[in-house]
Amino acid sequence: MASLAELNRLFTAWAETVYHARPHSETGCPPMDRWLAGVPFPTPSPAQLRDAFLWSEQRIVSGKTATVKLFGGVYETDPVLAGRRVELVFDPFDLTRIEVRWNGKPYGLAIPQHIRRHAHPKAKAETVAPPPPTGIDYLAIIGAEHQAAQRQRINYSALASAGDGQQAPTPGGEDS
Repeated sequence: MASLAELNRLFTAWAETVYHARPHSETGCPPMDRWLAGVPFPTPSPAQLRDAFLWSEQRIVSGKTATVKLFGGVYETDPVLAGRRVELVFDPFDLTRIEVRWNGKPYGLAIPQHIRRHAHPKAKAETVAPPPPTGIDYLAIIGAEHQAAQRQRINYSALASAGDGQQAPTPGGEDS
């Protein structure tokens, strides 16, 4: 054999002319005939394809809050499911829609829990004033340190061109 391509060509020839044409020892029928007996093959709908590639996770619904945790998020479920093991069915690239199933039956969607401030309606809202300015310009300090560090670096591209007969710049000096 000269190559892998030649081996693949010969294997395909054997499979199509010998294996698929010879009756199978268990079924008594050639594999090609059994394959063609299933024609036309059913084509799944887009909804069936989507469902086939959804992920599934098992979780126990919290008894107190009727919530489940999934990948760092907390989701509210039907309170009837509190304390029960449920199946969460979802697209891993879109966690905004998570279907909840219990015993194979759908129980609606898991809703992302929004954490809010819990306070009495008559309580006054706190107003938080921003801290007074310190007078320190942090970004200007960082910028100055960065610029100073850049002056200390070696300019390797300038050194490479210095081999062409030009004078090499000194470290920390400005390139001309």
